[in-house]
Amino acid sequence: MLQHLLASEFLKLKRKWAWFLIFLGPFGVVALQALNFGVRYEYLTKQYKDDLWGGLLGNVQSLVPAVLIMGMAIITSIVAHVDHENRSWKHLLSLPINKHSLLLAKFIVSSVLLGVASLLLVVGTVILGVSLRFGLDSIPLMEITKMAFFSYLAALPILALQLWIAVVYSHQGAAITIGILGALFSTYSFKMPDWVIWKWPSLLNNWDVPAYSAYLGMGTALVIFLMATIHFTKRDVEE
Repeated sequence: MLQHLLASEFLKLKRKWAWFLIFLGPFGVVALQALNFGVRYEYLTKQYKDDLWGGLLGNVQSLVPAVLIMGMAIITSIVAHVDHENRSWKHLLSLPINKHSLLLAKFIVSSVLLGVASLLLVVGTVILGVSLRFGLDSIPLMEITKMAFFSYLAALPILALQLWIAVVYSHQGAAITIGILGALFSTYSFKMPDWVIWKWPSLLNNWDVPAYSAYLGMGTALVIFLMATIHFTKRDVEE
């Protein structure tokens, strides 16, 4: 059943802007850093002369949380709004389909889309570094991959929360507003305590171990998704 639901969810997105937005997010981050380094090349290369790739990675990472959180708000809104827009929720829920499976399919689809965006960010960051002549022989591919995917995994609780809101309420203004506020909030993540989920995508924590933020994200995402499932199965979705 889940396989058919996943196929159906991807089919619904065929004529939407989801895939374009998945490309636009990482492209925007890379383009901004290309502009940053292009305008201030001499200054930045002198500042990061001991570790050019590390300097680039730090600058890219500074933009990732806000873009990722905003992307999650938009993608989950699109995934949920397809059924709100077509008023197909009541029809779906009248079918012999487990509500949990329906919500799980939407979460998996959203996760896959954001996972693709993270992969594109890795590719884009490598291409940018090479274009800036930082050296092919010293590409920190593992560190770039960790930066992109640890941030993604750390942000999964936000994805679960955004999907919960987007599915339950037909008006997507609430979900998008929370996403915007979360993205803005994340820019001040260095001032937040470690328990705030909007801090986790920055990979900053008191242990100074980025992987811990990813572990916290995966565990908390499961809890929030279970809470969302319980709530979703016990109430009617607004039309």
